[in-house]
Amino acid sequence: MKKKLLVSIFYIIFIFNSNLFSNESDKTLKVGLLAPLSGPHSQIGISLMYSLQLALEEIGDEDVKIIPRDSGNNNKEKINSALSEMRSLGVKIIIGPTTHAEFEEVKRYNDLIFISPSNINPRFSNNIISIGVSLDSQLITLINFLKSQKKSKTIIMYPKNKYQKLVEDKLQTLKLEGMKKFTYSPNPEVLTGEIETLTNYNQRKRNLELRKKMFQDKEDEQSVKELERLEQLYTLGGVNFDSVIIIDFGNNLKSVLTSLVYTDVSQTDVLFTTINQWFDESIFYENTIKNLYYPSVNYKEFKKYNNKYFKKFKIFPNEITILAYDALGLIYYAWKKNGEIKSINDFAFKNKIKGKIGTFSFKNGKVIQELDIYKTENKKFVKF
Repeated sequence: MKKKLLVSIFYIIFIFNSNLFSNESDKTLKVGLLAPLSGPHSQIGISLMYSLQLALEEIGDEDVKIIPRDSGNNNKEKINSALSEMRSLGVKIIIGPTTHAEFEEVKRYNDLIFISPSNINPRFSNNIISIGVSLDSQLITLINFLKSQKKSKTIIMYPKNKYQKLVEDKLQTLKLEGMKKFTYSPNPEVLTGEIETLTNYNQRKRNLELRKKMFQDKEDEQSVKELERLEQLYTLGGVNFDSVIIIDFGNNLKSVLTSLVYTDVSQTDVLFTTINQWFDESIFYENTIKNLYYPSVNYKEFKKYNNKYFKKFKIFPNEITILAYDALGLIYYAWKKNGEIKSINDFAFKNKIKGKIGTFSFKNGKVIQELDIYKTENKKFVKF
């Protein structure tokens, strides 16, 4: 399989490079790809190349050429070598880098423009535009959704990990009024106790026991019925919030959801939301939550893209590759609109731009995606 994959990589690079020198003219748009084609993250780089091949086919313009080069695993030597080579070939605009950690290195090449799928800093920054599905865009979408559902007592929950400061900086920038913040341990054993404190679980459990004792020695019909009702409960009394935004993923997210249900947080009274999960179907098997809401890209287009990718390459793409797909479309639009691309300001569009993942807007140097709200329901992703 690995040998077959290597053959495919070299074949695609050969095709890209062959196209570069065939029928080349002054009207040629040369787009670089700076991605890890070697090392532990090479699958991402390969997936990005495949994605751009699909985008090229859809654009159908022979004057658009892709020049892929290897960035390694945050390897400064490879990055600089790749950029120097692309620059010598006449490349002015590059898709990449894929990670925010490489931004400082590419900023030095101020004669080049970079469109990055990173979601860390969604803005025009020096010579870099980040178009990833940013936390900013997700939180804005979630806040508007909660307002539409008349929720006013929201708790934003996030783990104590290496991303904690990043999350807190974003929350401070958005100036979220009236929303409480709650940090928790990523250790499930510690987490449960923290959620018990948040939900006042022990007191609510005691409230139930005290209430049940009031009816245990009574034999009238009304008391018997009330006791039967209380026996069906785990706690008595509600929590002091009506909605949660959980900024987490995968198994950690599932642990938080499980702890909230374990502490008897009513799914009728409290709205459960989280951030973009890229339509992770493993959420379906988290049976403790009936409805979980989150913002994401256009599911119909995302699924169509994945199916098209799989049909051609017999593997499924990495999620971020759809961003590279949109990035090439964005570059092509700017090129056709202006006749050329001179600077990063050529992407400061006044109007909204529609891509595969949704609609982009570029305001005051910020990149905002208009995301949709989806919910998990009966093992399906349903647009709300």
